[in-house]
Amino acid sequence: MQLIGTNTLTQVALVVNDIEKTKTRLAKFFGIEVPPTLGSGDYEITKTEVKGKPSPDAACKMAFFQVGNGVSLELIEPNDVPSVWRDFLNEKGEGIHHIAFNVKGMENAIKSCEDFGMELVQKGNYGDGGGCYSYLEGGEGLPFILELLENY
Repeated sequence: MQLIGTNTLTQVALVVNDIEKTKTRLAKFFGIEVPPTLGSGDYEITKTEVKGKPSPDAACKMAFFQVGNGVSLELIEPNDVPSVWRDFLNEKGEGIHHIAFNVKGMENAIKSCEDFGMELVQKGNYGDGGGCYSYLEGGEGLPFILELLENY
């Protein structure tokens, strides 16, 4: 059985220093329109937690490119407040931040991942409150961050 109930990739995300510059360049590369820049939302809705603690000031700008059947490429430009995004950018620079999968039953999926040796490092709701996300570090032998997405 699949650990999180699916093996269908939904998203690949890049953390960047300058979202406007990067999305303009990528749009030229793909030959498509430049997507809008979105905010991560207000804390009253997002309830962002970083390493188990409320983080009301952690935020980012985002842009999304549809790059395949049901797959998006997400760009993330974090603010300067500590978060999984900011930590990644500070420690590793720009690059692939996470891969994401849609799940049903977030809490069960998180528990399955933790039982597998992964660590929950950030979670919250989407900016509009339409769903939630969780980031889990892969741990030994899985050199990536996994994002679980659940739509309400």
